[in-house]
Amino acid sequence: MGAAIELVIFDCDGVLIDSEVISARMLIAELAEHGIEIDMGFVARNFLGRSYPVVLQRVREEFGITLPDQFEADYRARLLAAFERDLTIMPGVAEVLSRLTVPFCAATSSSPARVARSLQLTGLSEAFAGRIFTASQVANGKPAPDLFLHAAAQMGAEPARCLVIEDSLMGLRAGQAAGMRLCHFTGGSHMSDVHLPEGMPPPEVTLGGFSRFFVQFPELQAKEPAR
Repeated sequence: MGAAIELVIFDCDGVLIDSEVISARMLIAELAEHGIEIDMGFVARNFLGRSYPVVLQRVREEFGITLPDQFEADYRARLLAAFERDLTIMPGVAEVLSRLTVPFCAATSSSPARVARSLQLTGLSEAFAGRIFTASQVANGKPAPDLFLHAAAQMGAEPARCLVIEDSLMGLRAGQAAGMRLCHFTGGSHMSDVHLPEGMPPPEVTLGGFSRFFVQFPELQAKEPAR
């Protein structure tokens, strides 16, 4: 048990919203058109939690291929269109947000435009107004600690008193490097057949769904939903 929690930092994709399975399937399909065959497990181990420019750089390095200049723009456009059709809020997260007794924020590798639209589509814009932090605001994205440390500083919290809720290996590494308490969230659709590698930073809690959040962290629960 670590220091008392005074800030909860949520990752966005795969934690607040059930988006990673949509993103992964589309990326797999797009890369297959260019002769690159990968599966969901490869995406989880190598791409999950990283910003899109870093993903493209990893593709170039891993497969020795230069993708067309328009690849990123086309992929982003198709992905946002898929989000419009299929994106859903993670079950139970709205209830958790309404009953937290401490401040919370989001820290994500997504672009500002993508996270803004994602939260709008899932009804979370108001809850996170003024407390969304993206990798574009720091020098180094996950697995570096920069983003989480930036979020904590902006929210006025000590890193050791922050709880990071992450689905990805890169996010957990970032939280560990930041000296924060770790919760590994495995409730997203993309995690059903995915096993992250050994050597993953040991989380304090592995959470299979937000219905169990206050069982694991009862000290963070208000007696009545916040108004």
